[in-house]
Amino acid sequence: MRIVKLNESSRRNILADLLKRDPNNYGTYADTVQEIVETVKRDGDQAVFAYTKEFDQAEIKAGNLKVTEQEIEEVMKEVDPELIEILKKSMKNIRQFHEKQRQYSWFDSKPDGTILGQKITPLESVGVYVPGGKAAYPSSVLMNIIPAEVAGVSRIAMVTPPGKDGKVNPVTLTAAHLAGVTEVYKVGGAQAVAALAFGTETIPKVNKIVGPGNIFVALAKKAVYGHVSIDSIAGPSEILVLADESANPRFVAADLLSQAEHDELASAILVTASMELAEKVSEEIETFTRELSRREIIEKSLDNYGYILVADTMKEAIQAVNEIAPEHLEIITKNPFEDMTRIHNAGAIFIGEYSSEPLGDYFAGPNHVLPTNGTAKFFSALSVDDFIKKSSIIYYSKEALEEIHEDIEAFAEAEHLTAHANSVKVRFSTKAMSSAE
Repeated sequence: MRIVKLNESSRRNILADLLKRDPNNYGTYADTVQEIVETVKRDGDQAVFAYTKEFDQAEIKAGNLKVTEQEIEEVMKEVDPELIEILKKSMKNIRQFHEKQRQYSWFDSKPDGTILGQKITPLESVGVYVPGGKAAYPSSVLMNIIPAEVAGVSRIAMVTPPGKDGKVNPVTLTAAHLAGVTEVYKVGGAQAVAALAFGTETIPKVNKIVGPGNIFVALAKKAVYGHVSIDSIAGPSEILVLADESANPRFVAADLLSQAEHDELASAILVTASMELAEKVSEEIETFTRELSRREIIEKSLDNYGYILVADTMKEAIQAVNEIAPEHLEIITKNPFEDMTRIHNAGAIFIGEYSSEPLGDYFAGPNHVLPTNGTAKFFSALSVDDFIKKSSIIYYSKEALEEIHEDIEAFAEAEHLTAHANSVKVRFSTKAMSSAE
């Protein structure tokens, strides 16, 4: 793994390199995705069936597009009971964490005759995209469905591409059922996103679409944004480890590789002020890579977006972390909690040598749907907040408004909005007062 001395030039070049992975830069696919979206919007189910046949080689029709309860019962018998118990343990942790995020309506009543407040309302419907086919991602299923369920969303529709046999992966379907999904449809790709956004004869439209996917899914979510809400335009996975000379190089190397194996666009970065650690981690990575099953993907990922950055000081190292704003940040230093207070930009922060990133992917409870490509500077992890709406409540009595009505009128007139001013003024005009009497 390449070792780079951290300076202004290398930092700038690396940031530019990482941003190349941003889905917003894949304009060559945009026209194709837009065509798919428009076709599904126009032709509904027939477009969904045709695209599923073309891209997934599966024969899906109106009669088998929606997963039945009988199908769920049958596939759950195929799943290892031990895995089901592990899923349930993970679900418990995820639910407990997200329940602490739940918000409630509040009202503030004052003696002057005013009541102000905020009404919290869950979204009525949410669509959850889950990658499928041969692969199974039950962790993504749980991380997207459970916060919606905790928020009180009444309809949670999951879409996932079927295998060539027209069936949904048993583990994926089992996780969805356990998490509380209300309906599942056998469709993936941009066509699934379009179906959720606009609705078809079989798939009712939703208010929001969440969940990870490939570049076509990401661009489709971008294309339908405004017709529905979305969680984010997610980019490839990334990990950054901030470590000093006290870190175990074997642990650091293993953690970097845990994300490099995702795909060739994944990013794995170590930032340290210790050249000795940098060299040892590089050696451990070479050793591990020879042993791991996804060696080819890992090597391409590290060649493209893998770096060991060596700074002169830990202060400079932390500055680089904040500039990169990683999706996953591990802090393995002598004083990790103190160093954590200096971090401003990161999707999730893992503290200490026994808090490896996969702990967050599968089991700890905090959501693993996180901002990527530097968007941790202004975005947060998926949470219960993503599945609610907030409405402001305003009530003024006649007496309360009378005390301030001239201020409001003057403010409105300063903006030359005389109808605004009149809306308040009319309530205290001589004519209005006499009518009230």
